[in-house]
Amino acid sequence: MTPSQLLSTILVIPGIIFLSVAARLCVQTWRQVPISLAGKWQALTGLILFFIAGYLFFIVIQVRQLVFPVEIVTGLVFLGGSLFVFLVIGLSRLTIAKVRDADKEILRTNTALVHKNTELEKEIAARMEAEGRAKARLQHLTTLHAIDMVITASLDLRLTMKLFLEQTVSQLGMDAGAILLLNPHTQTLDHGADWGFEGLGIRKSRVRLGEGGAGLAAYERRIVYIADITELPNPFVRLELLQHEKFITYYAVPLIAKGQVKGVFEIFCRQRFEADPEWSDFFEALAIQAAIAIDNATLFRKLQESNIELTLAYDTTIEGWAKALELRDSETEGHTQRVAELTLKVACALGIREDELDHVRRGALLHDIGKMAVPDSVLMNAGPLTEEEQQIMRQHPAFAFDLLSPIHYLRPALDIPYCHHEWWDGTRIFSIADTWDALISARRYREAWLPEKVAAHIHSLAGTQFDPNLVDIFLATV
Repeated sequence: MTPSQLLSTILVIPGIIFLSVAARLCVQTWRQVPISLAGKWQALTGLILFFIAGYLFFIVIQVRQLVFPVEIVTGLVFLGGSLFVFLVIGLSRLTIAKVRDADKEILRTNTALVHKNTELEKEIAARMEAEGRAKARLQHLTTLHAIDMVITASLDLRLTMKLFLEQTVSQLGMDAGAILLLNPHTQTLDHGADWGFEGLGIRKSRVRLGEGGAGLAAYERRIVYIADITELPNPFVRLELLQHEKFITYYAVPLIAKGQVKGVFEIFCRQRFEADPEWSDFFEALAIQAAIAIDNATLFRKLQESNIELTLAYDTTIEGWAKALELRDSETEGHTQRVAELTLKVACALGIREDELDHVRRGALLHDIGKMAVPDSVLMNAGPLTEEEQQIMRQHPAFAFDLLSPIHYLRPALDIPYCHHEWWDGTRIFSIADTWDALISARRYREAWLPEKVAAHIHSLAGTQFDPNLVDIFLATV
């Protein structure tokens, strides 16, 4: 073997090794090749095997020194090489096309994903915004419910307004708030309550209808908004009262109940604030609640005043009846009032409830009202009464019952005028007081008794005419 033949043989051996490895990889990849490329892949694998066979045949020729036209082998190898290159280029073109299509699909998919992500982000943002609005509305409802509880629990106007401001100002995102109440007589809005102010200047507020932010809100029945109360000119007229508060934004809403303006709810913020429609709706809803609270408290106060006036009128009328009876019989002047005071004193010692003491007092004042129906000839008789006159006099409790029973207000007090001459039944205390005052007072037909003699007389009747327990308490009280 010549040196050139030996060199060519050595160079072919690595080629055989590389081709063998390539053939093995082709066989391993066979199942992964798409069906559309299976034929070309088989041809490619066959060409590799052909090359291996050709290289082996070339080595045999060189080693054995066989006489064989090497040109034919070389030509066949070149032909196979060209076919191999053609198949590789074809497969590469298909691969490139597939890769290009895959890139396009990936690009389309990425574009779709980006679009989807954008939509998803918008949806998440919308859901978060909706969740925020839902939380805000829930908080608004909670605040409105809390205000309802305040209105229900208290009819003290000042306390109600104070609690209302504490509940609402922070929920509105403001720094301070005040309620001005309308004085219908002066047509001015006066300070009612405030919360969140550093000074007391707001409490000097007194605004006429139609003047200033609050006056315009009440007069025109609308929300008044001032973006910056420090920028003049603007309708806010109380800047001097709040010069140290450093407020910027101002809102005022009228408080209207049953078609009537009750006042103005105004709020202040120390930075610029612009409301959205939902905030404005909540602000107006709070104003309605405040107006209802003010109206309820005002009605309750007027009802209390009316009840007090009515009670005073009733009591004055009752005292007038008692005085009219005493004017008819001057000898008994002061008897009714003294007996009433004695009865109340003993009733308090017995622990009778306060709500029943009023009825006791009224009954004591009216105990002899039935004598209004007794003729003067009997009532003013200075001597002993005949049996017929005594019968007439004994009817004065029945006359009192006929006179007072139609009056519903006086029915709880009717027992004393009707039963004060009955004997002990274990409950009555008035008859003892009536007997005491009657005996220690002088009459036309006898002199007044000494208190010791009256006490002994009452004590002697304990257990028969009077309740012995009440006698002891009465005598200890007087």
